Amino acid sequence: MTITSPWPSQAPYPTRDLSDCLREHADQEPDKTALIGPDESFHSFGDVWDASRRIARVLQEEVGVTKGEVVAIHAFNCPEYVVAVHGILLAGGVVTPVNPLFKQQELVHQLSDSGTVALFGLRSLLPLVDMVKDRLPALRRTYAIVDIWDMAAEAGGYAEPVDIDSEKDLAALPYSSGTTALPKGVMLTHRNLCANVRQIRATDVVRPGAVSLDFLPFHQTYGLVRVMSVGLASGAVQVIIPRFDAHLILYLIHKYSVTDLFVVPPALRSLVDLAEQGQKYDTSSLRFIMSGGAPLLRRTVEAAERLFSCPVIQGYGLTEASAIANETPLGQPKLDAVGPPVSDATEKVVSTETGRELGVGEVGELLIQGPQVMQGYRNQPEATAEAFTADGWLRTGDICRFDEDGYVYVLDRKKDTINYKGYQVAPVELETVLRQHPSVLDAAVIPKSDVIAGEVPKAYVVARPGQRPTTRDIIQFVEDRVAPHKRVREVEFVWEIPKTDTGEILRRELIERERAQSQESIE
Repeated sequence: MTITSPWPSQAPYPTRDLSDCLREHADQEPDKTALIGPDESFHSFGDVWDASRRIARVLQEEVGVTKGEVVAIHAFNCPEYVVAVHGILLAGGVVTPVNPLFKQQELVHQLSDSGTVALFGLRSLLPLVDMVKDRLPALRRTYAIVDIWDMAAEAGGYAEPVDIDSEKDLAALPYSSGTTALPKGVMLTHRNLCANVRQIRATDVVRPGAVSLDFLPFHQTYGLVRVMSVGLASGAVQVIIPRFDAHLILYLIHKYSVTDLFVVPPALRSLVDLAEQGQKYDTSSLRFIMSGGAPLLRRTVEAAERLFSCPVIQGYGLTEASAIANETPLGQPKLDAVGPPVSDATEKVVSTETGRELGVGEVGELLIQGPQVMQGYRNQPEATAEAFTADGWLRTGDICRFDEDGYVYVLDRKKDTINYKGYQVAPVELETVLRQHPSVLDAAVIPKSDVIAGEVPKAYVVARPGQRPTTRDIIQFVEDRVAPHKRVREVEFVWEIPKTDTGEILRRELIERERAQSQESIE
């Protein structure tokens, strides 16, 4: 049984590029505030559009960016990030957003795999890029993102127009954590992203006069598409801050009368905890709170709705589907559900063993089709083939069920990724790092449940004969080589790692062992 959307079809989808979402409001309301920075700087739609076209000229003239070449953004959220995105697109380039917390090895992998030719980064991070330049032969130029307004002012005009084929030409190349390899570049065309923006705007969640608070990282598609791009397309005012700070968020909701708040579960729990302590901020402007990235606890939903006097709804998405696959209708929420599919997306739940299509209430893997679904993984034909069924459905790797109204409930993951505060962490990536330790013979990493983070990485380690590494030594070794959200939080030394006859780690066996140990400690 296929699940269809309750919202009207938005087909046919017009041929356009992603920067049209900015251009339209710059033409219609050039003086309207689009972005408010953490330093309380205000930027109109006209200002942002003008600067984006000028930055595109800089990229064409100074870097020689041509259509299809990749330009990276290595920064926390800021108004300049928006200008960089659209400057890259207007130059004909492809945006690859990079986590600013990446360490050297992670940074090199994404920049080299994507073939990045230029980079906008935090000034404090550019020395790290300089350290690895000899391993990045395609990289021709780096810029401090904070200088974007000055660069735009000094540019000699606007970029030469680039003929974009929205169905074929890529707009973004975000990287998605894999379970059997290093993160892979997800190829998203202008049509994919424009379609997802249009699908989201067709829901009753998007309203005129919106003011959003953007702390969800733009280097993830949730922040880049659902928050930034939909906000631009809707003419919303976006208050941008570089990272989550519960006190600051409640203050900014009060100061700017924020209406739309997008969160991940750990952030909402922190806001609830702070509000319950009696922090006196006026949050009555909030129209809704939308959570994604991981399931919400029922008690968190109930507390948030009581404290903030607005509905809390959930959505669901994945990088391979541009950002959003499901959203809960604002007036028809259901506890624990992520809602039905967005317009023109269809879904079904199939047996993980036989692939048989399942019915209402039955549990299996969720599959998706729709105009927002990726083209595949960059230079990874085998991984791309594995991501789709023979008849073209995207395998999400998520274990779900759906009800009689077509609302989807995410129950577990078929994939082995670890969900830490909404970040996806690949066990294989951490296992590769662990095996580089001189005292480690073998290793396996699993998700361990955590009240605050949702899940944290736990490592099972086999020491080399005669070696006696300590837990602290192992944790520090990994911490020095990966972004903070990927840090191993617990280590257990074992004699061997359970594997199949072909050498694959029996991760599920370790997960069950961990759950049993946790249950014993409770009892």
